[in-house]
Amino acid sequence: MNKPLNSEAFYNNLKEKLQDTSVWPSEYLYKFIIKSNPVKINTIECIFDNMGAVIKTIPSKNGNYTSVSINVIMNNPDDVIEKYKEVGNQVEEVISL
Repeated sequence: MNKPLNSEAFYNNLKEKLQDTSVWPSEYLYKFIIKSNPVKINTIECIFDNMGAVIKTIPSKNGNYTSVSINVIMNNPDDVIEKYKEVGNQVEEVISL
């Protein structure tokens, strides 16, 4: 994941926003952009496996990149952040939106 210079501050800010804007458990939409690579796509899909997630992949116009959108019910903001960290630790050069 492309992490800001101070990722702890970023995650603390995200957690605060999620607490203020949602009632938990809540449906959450993750969006990732990666270079088109079946292994990377599969890794992301496996991270959300057995969670009832709806995963949609869309290749870019030239096929160089793939957008991965994941709709899933999450229990709380900490769980949301944990999945972002898990993807960032397991998939190189991923952009989180």
